[in-house]
Amino acid sequence: MKTDILYGKHGISIDLPDNAFIIEPTNLPKAADEKDAIRQALRNPINNVPLKDAVKSTDKVSIVISDITRPTPNHLMVPLLIEELNHVPLENFVIINGTGTHRDQTREEFVQMLGAWVVDNIRIVNNQCHDKDTLVNLGKSKFGCDVYLNKDYVESDFRIVTGFIEPHFFAGFSGGPKGIMPGIAGIETILTFHNARMIGDPLSTWGNMTNNPVQDMTREINSMCKPDFMLNVTLNREKEITNVFAGELYEAHDRGCAFAKEHAMFRCEERFDVVITSNSGYPLDQNLYQAVKGMSAAHKIVKEGGAIIVASECSDGLPDHGNYAEIFKMADSPEALLEIINDPEFKVFDQWQVQKQAVIQVWADVYVYSKLTDEQVTGTMLKPSHNIEQTLASLKDKYGEGMSIAVLPLGPLTIPYVGE
Repeated sequence: MKTDILYGKHGISIDLPDNAFIIEPTNLPKAADEKDAIRQALRNPINNVPLKDAVKSTDKVSIVISDITRPTPNHLMVPLLIEELNHVPLENFVIINGTGTHRDQTREEFVQMLGAWVVDNIRIVNNQCHDKDTLVNLGKSKFGCDVYLNKDYVESDFRIVTGFIEPHFFAGFSGGPKGIMPGIAGIETILTFHNARMIGDPLSTWGNMTNNPVQDMTREINSMCKPDFMLNVTLNREKEITNVFAGELYEAHDRGCAFAKEHAMFRCEERFDVVITSNSGYPLDQNLYQAVKGMSAAHKIVKEGGAIIVASECSDGLPDHGNYAEIFKMADSPEALLEIINDPEFKVFDQWQVQKQAVIQVWADVYVYSKLTDEQVTGTMLKPSHNIEQTLASLKDKYGEGMSIAVLPLGPLTIPYVGE
């Protein structure tokens, strides 16, 4: 049977055995009028006054957005926020791109993300996690680090955080407070947020918000300089808005997470020999670093000793920023990498993604179908796949004619699990 999976901007079709089990979230239609749905949410927020009533004309307003690796519809959300606040002079706004440790966006990318009018009329800054001159120290976190957040954000009179909500592989769910922490935090704070103990905690996982230390830390740091208003959305396969959650940060985010969990989580009776997954297509599959999310979703339901095939275009490479590729040179096996990373003295940014990937690789073989070279793939201890159907055929020699196969066409937009 033919199955389409998200890959790059256009997707790919793969030919699968008829016994392959397709796992997808509930296919929700987009809102009848996406712009009107956003406007209504801004005017009727959750546990908050209407946005326009909350902001004075003299306020300096910061709007935090997610960076280009996320499919957040900033081109709709940000102009509508500015339209709703039309009593505020344009020079009073600043848009802060929540890059975390990711690379800066170019002007052309901002036009793609926000539209030309916004780029031409509103000041936009990339968060600079390594530059303390652009950060403010807010004190100590109970998790053991100094808390640094973006200076433009901290010094604003009114703070808005935007984003989109989906299950997240160690924070439980994305969106909400994650827009601030790690989106606009400093490197010292981000390193603690992503350290081996936090990432390795069994409660730091897909869909879990209870006693999840990663989610607990992001909420603690948000409370030190809380956004005055949150605007988040949920999306379907086509990256269209299915629902809007706006208002007070924690309550609005909790409602959005409950909605996402209801439609994105999928219970399986048992694990599979082989799991094929996408990385949700563009923009999430721009690089191999982000593709760990697709691998992690598949890890939830693959048998120990099984195989994962992840289809991720990786048009942006490994990526070309950070230490992701370099860390793999420090050891000759995933097990040895985990030993290095679990040393409390080891503190290198990007180690969290390598840690998550290595845990998966200890459990199962991972094949990557992408635009990367074989050398790039094997340099991260993964196996290249030049043709998914051929890789499947070769795996049949290992697992036999009864080889069980699951497919996640939308990648981490669907989170399967086994058991209750």
